[in-house]
Amino acid sequence: MNETLKTLETRRSCRKFIQDKIPEKEMLDAIIRAGTFAPSGMGRQPVKIIAVTNKEIRNKISAENAKIMGQSGTDPFYGAPVILVVISDKTVPTGIYDGSLVMGNLLNAAESLGLGSIWIHRAKEEFESDFGKQILNDLGITGEWEGIGHAAIGYIAEGGVNSPAVRKDNVYWIE
Repeated sequence: MNETLKTLETRRSCRKFIQDKIPEKEMLDAIIRAGTFAPSGMGRQPVKIIAVTNKEIRNKISAENAKIMGQSGTDPFYGAPVILVVISDKTVPTGIYDGSLVMGNLLNAAESLGLGSIWIHRAKEEFESDFGKQILNDLGITGEWEGIGHAAIGYIAEGGVNSPAVRKDNVYWIE
C-alpha cells in the first residue's frame, strides 16, 4: 500500500502523551512545513500556525481551554508537550476551510513521523477573548483572526491511542 494512504488509514487521535518529552525540532519543523503546504482557496494562504513548546505558555493555553470547556483543572491537551495553534484571517471567506486543511496536514504529518496527535477545539473562543488577543499582540500578529484548532503533538504514552472501527455507512455512490 502507498505510504500516504497507509498513514491516512492508521492515524488515530492520541489521548495520552509522554508529557516531558518534546519531539526533536527537526520533526516539529517537518510537521509545521507540511501544514504550510495545505491547499487554500484561491491560493490565498490565510492561515498562521503558532507553535507552542514553552511549558508555561502551553499550560496557560490549556487552562484557558479548560475554562472555556467548563472543566477548569483538567488538561484538554492530554499532556501533549507541543501545541500547534492554527488561526485564520477572518476577512477571507474560505479561512475556516483553509485552516481545517492545515490542521489535517499537521495531524497526518505527525502520524507519518511516529508521533501522536489530536485536534482540540475551542480555539475560536480562545482567540475571541482578551487572553487570545494578548497572545496575538505579544507575537506582533495584527488583523482579525479566528482560532481554528489546536494540534496537540507528542510521543504516545502507553494506552494513548484507541482504534475505533471505521464506519461503513459514510459513503454513498451516484453512478
